[in-house]
Amino acid sequence: MVSYVTEEIPPSVWYGWGDPARAKALGEGALGFLRTTLGLSGVQRDNPPVEHSEVRLVPSALGEPALEELRGICGEEHVSTGRSERILHAGGKSTPDLLRIRGGDALGAPDAVIFPGSSEEVREVLGICVRRRIAVVAFGGGTSVVRGVEPLRGCFAAVLTLDMRRMSKLLDIDPLSRTASFEAGIRGPGIEAALEPHGFTMGHFPQSHQEATLGGYVATRSAGQASTGYGRSDALVKAVHLETPVGPMDVGSLAPGSAAGPKLLDVVVGSEGTMGVITSATVKIAPLPARKSYGAWSFPDFQAGAAALRMLEQDGVRGDMPHICRLSDTDETAATFKLGGFKTGALASYLRRRGQSSPALALFVWEGPKTETAARKRRSARILRAAGGVGLGPMPATAWERGRFSGPYLRDELLTRGVYVETLETAATWTKLAATYAAVRIAILAALEAGGGRGYVQTHVSHVYPDGASLYFTFLGGLEQDAQAQNARVKEAASNAIVATGATITHHHGVGRDHAPYLDAEIGELGIKVLTGIKETLDPSGIMNPGKLIPAPTNPAATKEKP
Repeated sequence: MVSYVTEEIPPSVWYGWGDPARAKALGEGALGFLRTTLGLSGVQRDNPPVEHSEVRLVPSALGEPALEELRGICGEEHVSTGRSERILHAGGKSTPDLLRIRGGDALGAPDAVIFPGSSEEVREVLGICVRRRIAVVAFGGGTSVVRGVEPLRGCFAAVLTLDMRRMSKLLDIDPLSRTASFEAGIRGPGIEAALEPHGFTMGHFPQSHQEATLGGYVATRSAGQASTGYGRSDALVKAVHLETPVGPMDVGSLAPGSAAGPKLLDVVVGSEGTMGVITSATVKIAPLPARKSYGAWSFPDFQAGAAALRMLEQDGVRGDMPHICRLSDTDETAATFKLGGFKTGALASYLRRRGQSSPALALFVWEGPKTETAARKRRSARILRAAGGVGLGPMPATAWERGRFSGPYLRDELLTRGVYVETLETAATWTKLAATYAAVRIAILAALEAGGGRGYVQTHVSHVYPDGASLYFTFLGGLEQDAQAQNARVKEAASNAIVATGATITHHHGVGRDHAPYLDAEIGELGIKVLTGIKETLDPSGIMNPGKLIPAPTNPAATKEKP
């Protein structure tokens, strides 16, 4: 039986991702690749983060009476105005967040960090915040890459962050119905560790798995690397308990189906902390698979690979689709082969002899009972071969899986060496996929080169559906003097291209601050008014995560007096 338990790691370091002991320095091959590709004369360690003692922080705006009330609810040890906690919670893990904090700017840090231990404590904290006019940001793993947990004050004099890590228990498991209920602060590894003794998995493995929380999954409609097989978080969640500023709210149903009006669960799923605080959720679970079978295939180009994935999804036997399905474009494949060592170099040589000089590499993982998994893999192979694919065996897929959670560490290393790196993603129908890929790629490259340097864009499909697929872009360039302006320029160009092609502004990263300006293009002006109306019902004072998802209300009752 396959085990999914992953060792839980400590909270992120203040300037980057995860446990720095897990980070690996770039090898000489990677450094040479960066020098050649980006035209950089040197990629030395010339942009380190400032020392922790140099990080700029303003005094907390919370007065002692408010702090005493909060301590009375959560306990003195669970209410912090300390420097380290405030810096650690000063933002998420987007490139703008990291650029700011690495440069020593934590001026927007929350005025306090609260660690509630129950839904009741969250409810009481929200009551204090309503009465004292304090903004609230719910903070799970803090892994948002769209500035979704930036502690904005909006029209309020102070802001506090609710860190949910203490609320991390398995509450209930129903093996017969295959559901489990958890507190929202449990992290990805904790979910799998709790389910494995019962023979189950949630099957949700985003790249942020080791740090992200269940509440974050639900709040952002996240997708995991195996979501083609197990489903995205919005397909897995059955019910949610939400604490709002006007009281508790239970949404969703454990029934297999319901016609009881509009699905209020979808008001909460994807709400990004703007309606209230998710404190628990019930999700679908699946039996731990007995086997994982790996495969890699190469295609003449990205479009041929995408066509093969479409055929596999649309024309294959129902249930044969791999749980993990990932297709790299020729640039990402070239980087993989260049940096992967002797074995990947040998693969590249083999493919050239097979007539694929600029191949697109696809990686697959099938999961399930041993005999069934083998049969599914064989049937899939027939489709992939008929679509022009060349089988490469399991090695590329197993190598990818070993390092699949390490990407964010690489970004820290690149920023330290003066290399700008960022990601964004979208999804489009099969009809529009090629046009979306081309338009976004061209827009990113043009925006990178507008700063006077070279750019590099690599793309992969990470999720496949009957009607379309996702596109995940990673792009690099030399870090400009005004790196924030550089990032804003590139993200704006890419986002405008996404909107122009009719693709979604976000497939799985959420809206946050980055995508909020483009949301009306997707849901319309009336849709924004509907969301605003829901927020005004659940959060009439506007304290919940101001400035995210939808415009923050201007409330004349708010004051700038010390709470």
